[in-house]
Amino acid sequence: MSAQTPAVIFDQDAVRRAVDTVLTDFLGLQCREAHRRGLPTQAAQALSSFLESGGKRIRPVLCVAGWQAAGGTDTPAAVLKVAASLEMFHAFALIHDDIIDASDTRRGQPTVHRRISTEAAILIGDLALVFADELLHGAGLTSDQLRAALPIANTLRADTIYGQYLDISHTGQPPANAEQVLAITRYKTAKYTIEGPLLLGATLAGADPAVYSTLSAYGIPVGEAFQLRDDLLGVFGNPDDTGKAALDDLREGKATVLMALALHHATPAQHHALRRHVGNPHLSHADADQVRSILTDTGAHAAVEEMITQRRRSALTTLDTASLPSHITAALRSVAFSATRRTT
Repeated sequence: MSAQTPAVIFDQDAVRRAVDTVLTDFLGLQCREAHRRGLPTQAAQALSSFLESGGKRIRPVLCVAGWQAAGGTDTPAAVLKVAASLEMFHAFALIHDDIIDASDTRRGQPTVHRRISTEAAILIGDLALVFADELLHGAGLTSDQLRAALPIANTLRADTIYGQYLDISHTGQPPANAEQVLAITRYKTAKYTIEGPLLLGATLAGADPAVYSTLSAYGIPVGEAFQLRDDLLGVFGNPDDTGKAALDDLREGKATVLMALALHHATPAQHHALRRHVGNPHLSHADADQVRSILTDTGAHAAVEEMITQRRRSALTTLDTASLPSHITAALRSVAFSATRRTT
């Protein structure tokens, strides 16, 4: 009897470790190069500390999953560097987002601009964007791979920044139009968190149109559900679990589907209370509890939970009929649940 062939699995933890090694080696090199040129090493060191402070590495993991979904085998160094470039871009986005939101904590630690200064944090975020580009262009891709990858990488970055711009345009007075806010979610988070990384990895492997279509049909709903869950956690989450202050989103007046639904269904008294409290930088814990009660009583909390469930179901249905490698289908199923049922 012949030995049974071992089942192929997609080891997400191994991808995270490999990407972390790429980031550590890259930033170590940047520190040494800065020292050699007589430039301050503190910026690269601060960026290194930020990246080492945590993070799920979901974008690099999905980039590698996209590579294997399109038939890529193993994970060459070039693909890992492209995956790492996504985490570097994410660092840029988070550092600047924390400045915009005036957040005090990230991943349970002081945000970069609280540890140093706002001016320095802006520059460190800028440096992360430069480094993301350097990782991508210096990954060792073939000319054909780079030519195919750049439009996707550039669109992913631009959409994220456009989404952030849309977000801040409604900060302080969130609209009551859930579809309008969902469009912000789609550009700010869904595309660059799930769909974009998958498509970027698939492009490197020369994916055919059917694979692109499948990954998009899976990625957009999971990305939207990811942000919807994040919005719930931003209001109802435990700071010890989320690593963020419990009042940040409410004090900022963040435009979320959760808030839009509450405003749409609120009684006049509830609507007045939401407009008075949400966006107040001095919001008290007692006032925040009143807002949470309104979000529950209007049915907004339950409605967002249902939206998350519907989007996860849509993504899983896509996988049911997809012609992807079985180990990638299993991995994407896992991500669909872990990204939408998070408590941290």
